[in-house]
Amino acid sequence: MMHSRVTTDVAVRLAGVRIDYERPGREPLVVVDDLTLGLHAGSMHCIAGRSGSGKTSVLRVAAGLVPPTLGDVLWAGESIVQLRDDYVTNLRGASIGYLDQGGSLIPGLSALENVLLPAVPARRSTELAPHAAELMNRLGVWDRASSHPARLSGGERQRVALARALLLDPPVVMVDEPTAGLDRESADSVISILRDLVRDGKAVLVASHDERLIDAAESRTQLV
Repeated sequence: MMHSRVTTDVAVRLAGVRIDYERPGREPLVVVDDLTLGLHAGSMHCIAGRSGSGKTSVLRVAAGLVPPTLGDVLWAGESIVQLRDDYVTNLRGASIGYLDQGGSLIPGLSALENVLLPAVPARRSTELAPHAAELMNRLGVWDRASSHPARLSGGERQRVALARALLLDPPVVMVDEPTAGLDRESADSVISILRDLVRDGKAVLVASHDERLIDAAESRTQLV
């Protein structure tokens, strides 16, 4: 396990985290045990490892989507483990842009409508439409704004999903296998975008087995 301190501003910290999965009639499956890592503003930390090593599980715990079996998860110094689910959900919506593997766009919506989804609950779609257009233009998919996901390439879908994750300008961005299934050119484009986010001062946490993406991070945690 390797860590590199970039700044003193710890955006997300996992402390002594253990992740188990219950198995009926058998001992729980230990996915990760005693994991500690710190994610700093203006840096990228990569959770690396083979398929099935627990990368996605760690990312979901860090994003507050599931609780750890043991240990603590802190956002900006505040533990979220004992907080109510609705409070964590609201806090995540304001502070974390989360992108699961493959992007999970809604098929019946256009690319632009998918990007604007985070604005819908607060009825801010009209207000944030110019920002959505700016993000999509920056990510090279504005010309696909009216296209539905089925008409987008894998790289385009990933960039649309990333624009959606960035719509509310979160200080923390978490992405799961953002280059999986992409050709090298598209994958390198996504890596470049993530590096731009770091230069903008965001804290970026990625789960990946892509060596180029791993090498682009300031620090890593290697799962086995």
